[in-house]
Amino acid sequence: MSEQSGRRRPHKPYRRPKKDPVRILAFDALRAVDERDAYANLVLPPLLKKAREQGEFDSRDAALATELVYGTLRRQGTYDAIIAACVDRPLREVDPPVLDVLSLGAHQLLGTRIPTHAAVSASVELARVVLGDGRAKFVNAVLRKISQHDLDGWLDRVAPPYDEDAEDHLAVVHSHPRWVVSALWDALGGGRAGIEDLLEADNERPEVTLVARPGRSTTDELLDLLGEEAGLPGRWSPYAVRLAEGGEPGALDPVREGRAGVQDEGSQLVAIALANAPLDGADERWLDGCAGPGGKAALLGALAAGRGASLLASEKQPHRARLVERALAGNPGPYQVIAADGTRPPWRPGSFDRVLVDVPCSGLGALRRRPEARWRRRPEDLESFAPLQRTLLREALAAVRVGGVVGYATCSPHLAETRVVVEDVLKGRGGAPVSAEWIDARPLMPGVPALGDGPDVQLWPHLHGTDAMYLALLRRTA
Repeated sequence: MSEQSGRRRPHKPYRRPKKDPVRILAFDALRAVDERDAYANLVLPPLLKKAREQGEFDSRDAALATELVYGTLRRQGTYDAIIAACVDRPLREVDPPVLDVLSLGAHQLLGTRIPTHAAVSASVELARVVLGDGRAKFVNAVLRKISQHDLDGWLDRVAPPYDEDAEDHLAVVHSHPRWVVSALWDALGGGRAGIEDLLEADNERPEVTLVARPGRSTTDELLDLLGEEAGLPGRWSPYAVRLAEGGEPGALDPVREGRAGVQDEGSQLVAIALANAPLDGADERWLDGCAGPGGKAALLGALAAGRGASLLASEKQPHRARLVERALAGNPGPYQVIAADGTRPPWRPGSFDRVLVDVPCSGLGALRRRPEARWRRRPEDLESFAPLQRTLLREALAAVRVGGVVGYATCSPHLAETRVVVEDVLKGRGGAPVSAEWIDARPLMPGVPALGDGPDVQLWPHLHGTDAMYLALLRRTA
């Protein structure tokens, strides 16, 4: 052996990993979602605010961090299937922090326009910072495998053919749990095109919609403040204004002052429909029986004030009742907020003319806004909600006077949380029969297309651009 061949190669000098504030923040948000069952829409804003205050972020950095977090969560199921094809062990044996870095890298490679070399190198640097050099090598190897194909190429490899297993194909391609695909398809009906449109809509970033609370603000005021490029009229609600991408609702005086708020247009339509349902006799006392966090209560309170009616807003959880109080602060008409359990109400039967119960539910209608919810929910969760939903509806019908109107609403299209609940209560399944009749809700949403056969209404993200809100209107008859 020659002297030269026997020499060892000199070690490369150690290089400190580059700290990328955007990707570190995105990783921290994903860890909070995983470790604490937090919601990204609650975790991300304070992280972004802190980064701005420390001078680490500008608006472009904030936009990228937001896209990385939400995009990774929305596509988690798809990325898990792709990562599983690139590692030599079951995915459950990959440490969750490592999987978060891999998922962030997969999203940059397959779901953004970030160049391949930049996506890989930035993810490896992130791994060096948050995981250490050893596991960064593993991340590098996996991401290089992922970079060999684009998203369509990977889907051809990891998704079963539609003709062999339609639900599993849609679950992988559109990143929803199989049981959610099945439930949404049952509720929607129809063939492949409709369910694919719905699942795609669930993976799109939702618009931010404002509500101008009647008597306190107007859509013209909001549109003037936003300007032509930043604000658009709502599609269906007369009180709605849509923000262009990147708009900051909190920067508007009417929002800061509580005269306007952020509220999905579907949520607005539910409150408006209840307020406009035909009523015989007095129209003086309204109840929101599940009022937290206060969006519908604030709109109902403003509408009630315009007619000289009062609103009682009831919420079981004290901290959510405080949010309702904040939303209603400054309402021009009489209102009261209480912390009370709607299944054991403190009010006397027959006390109200109009009652809304937007019941606790699986939240499958708001997967655009809370993408992590699709991975947390289980079919058995519906069984835990079912008794509560039925009891709340029965108590709402008891709270309204004969001839009064009850609105039963959920942010879920799952049939077990919508029409099945209403029919069970009306027919006395699991309790005493209730004397009430359906009111056709469709005419109370004028101009809104594709509302089905009635008398109840199911809104859809892909058809209406709203959350998948459900509304049944019932009139007490005895």
